[in-house]
Amino acid sequence: MQILDIILKINSMNLTNDDYFELKKVVSQFDISGEIFSIEKFGSGHINDTFRVSIKNANSSYLLQRINHHIFPNIEGLMHNIKLVTEHLKLVMRGTVSDVNKHTLTIIPCFDGKLYHQDSTGKYWRVFILLEDVKSYDIVETYQQAYSGGRAFGQFQKQLSTLDARKIVEVLPNFHNIDFRLNNLKKAIKKNKANRLDEVQDILAYIHSREDRMRTVLRMAESGELPLRITHNDTKFNNVLLDENDNVQCVIDLDTVMAGYVAYDFGDAIRTIINSAAEDEKDLSKVILNIPLFQAYTEGYLEEAVEFLTDKEIESLFFGVLLLPYMQAVRFLTDYIDGDLYYKIHYLEHNLVRTRAQIKLVQELEMNEALLLDILKNSLSIKK
Repeated sequence: MQILDIILKINSMNLTNDDYFELKKVVSQFDISGEIFSIEKFGSGHINDTFRVSIKNANSSYLLQRINHHIFPNIEGLMHNIKLVTEHLKLVMRGTVSDVNKHTLTIIPCFDGKLYHQDSTGKYWRVFILLEDVKSYDIVETYQQAYSGGRAFGQFQKQLSTLDARKIVEVLPNFHNIDFRLNNLKKAIKKNKANRLDEVQDILAYIHSREDRMRTVLRMAESGELPLRITHNDTKFNNVLLDENDNVQCVIDLDTVMAGYVAYDFGDAIRTIINSAAEDEKDLSKVILNIPLFQAYTEGYLEEAVEFLTDKEIESLFFGVLLLPYMQAVRFLTDYIDGDLYYKIHYLEHNLVRTRAQIKLVQELEMNEALLLDILKNSLSIKK
């Protein structure tokens, strides 16, 4: 490629000359053959910086990612988890699909055998094969999409149910531990850094009134009623890749894969699917439940998961549905009281608005509890 072609290519990708050549230097550390045709920014993730690397006259492209080591300080453990999980998934799927590499991530190692590269500035990088001819959605709009999302995460848990969860490194300790989150809230209340306690007394009263019930999953786990599983821990819908017909292709974004309980994954997926409003909706009257999407996701999930779930795990699912928006409200409120140190905000009361929206979602779930439990029960009876 001539230098003029390179400059034109760079300009079209919104990368400076220095950026391009630095990225090219990083890519050269990985076991990729062929001449780089282009490097362009890819996706809209908030945690890692991602680039598409195209190789001249090659059928495959690659995903180059800068790993956010401030959020994931244990890079070795992180990549160990992804390698362990993806290799197990390929082993389980072998013989059931035509090409296992289309149904899970594939890590490209460095020439020295390591799964990541640390550059001269201390940044950490990794490379995956880019999955082509797939799509994802930020917002669930149809029954088929919700059903496929449920199938995807149910299948993901089922396939990993035969992998020993003790082999997984806990890269984000206490991530879904409600006691840990409530203790953080209590610390924030005690310090009251931003002097905001007076305006949130109604929310604090509600949170306190629900503390005991929201510990249900944790209590069941501590008493040995729930088996420790390998769970995804970030089951938002855009972490599922679908084919052209909106059928399941692959679950992605495996950074948060850890040992946990199935109710956490189920609850977090429902939290993002069932709410008809945005996570930061100011008009709480718009926070209502999309019951058909709940039913679709539940049916898809149980179609895959009923094969391995215990009765107690099934019982825990609805408690996960209540817990995850409650826990997210606790996290938003903690940050608001602390002075907005963790979550990015776009205006002064953004975290407070987020908190109230999540609380309203919990209230809607509570008001519709009987209906949602009936859907779970009926979906279960069909799948059994």
